[in-house]
Amino acid sequence: MTHEHTHEHAYDQAHEHTYGHTPGHEPTPTPPDSRTPDPVARLRVMAAGVQGARVVERVLPAPPEAVWAVMSDLEGEFGRFQPDMRGVRVLRVRGDRVEALARSKYGLRAHFRGVLRPGWCWLQSRFLIIGMAAAPEPGGGTRVALTGGVRIPGRAAIVPLGTERELREALTRLAGRISD
Repeated sequence: MTHEHTHEHAYDQAHEHTYGHTPGHEPTPTPPDSRTPDPVARLRVMAAGVQGARVVERVLPAPPEAVWAVMSDLEGEFGRFQPDMRGVRVLRVRGDRVEALARSKYGLRAHFRGVLRPGWCWLQSRFLIIGMAAAPEPGGGTRVALTGGVRIPGRAAIVPLGTERELREALTRLAGRISD
């Protein structure tokens, strides 16, 4: 096995352990029904399992497709609405799996791995977690939810200092990007 092949095998094993399937062998999606949580409800559940995580939500007066087009543009718009991100470079996409390098406005770097699909994004690096979700709001518009922050390595925990304020700022900036 080459080093790259070994890395991909470890990547697939970690994905299977975390998500219950190997990339390229995704389970058949079940149609949404009243028992299937929407992406925002799912984000709340994921964040509830991370000590110190906060979830901020806001309804934006735009269709989900328009909102998600901005939120999911990791190499473009993402760095414009996330207050501490200067830029992101996507390294690899395999199905809904994504691997990316990010640089903060302070010059720090993060190597993220995670899932990006319509209405849902969960990215983790050794020291950061980013979670984003968007779903149609019954009364119109799109409900958006964000979570994330600095991870405590080896634990499902986030350092909660300043996280909620930064997430709220990101939502405000996102709303501005949507209305532009």
